[in-house]
Amino acid sequence: MTPIQTVIMIGAVALGTMLTRFTPFLVFGGRTHDGQQRKVPALVHYLGKALPGAALGLLVVYCFKDVNVLSGFHGLPELISLAAIVGVHLWKRNMLVSIATGTVIYMLLVNFIFT
Repeated sequence: MTPIQTVIMIGAVALGTMLTRFTPFLVFGGRTHDGQQRKVPALVHYLGKALPGAALGLLVVYCFKDVNVLSGFHGLPELISLAAIVGVHLWKRNMLVSIATGTVIYMLLVNFIFT
């Protein structure tokens, strides 16, 4: 890419990021004409509760879609990592710790054990 195209691309990405970050505050922030705080619609509350789980479910499906249980290590690194994620999550109840632990365990398994 030329330097001009690079600057345009960076500007477009920055603008897109700013729009997605600022739009909820512009739409739902502030006060109404009579001084009351604006209420967030029930649909937005529902999406805030439903979408994180749906996104993680999608990631699980994506991670396991190419696992072939009929060859190689029969999906053992993936299953061990999944068990670690579930165990750590039941223990700590922290999604980031669970995902990080599973990622580290998987990378160690595929690089040092199941080579």
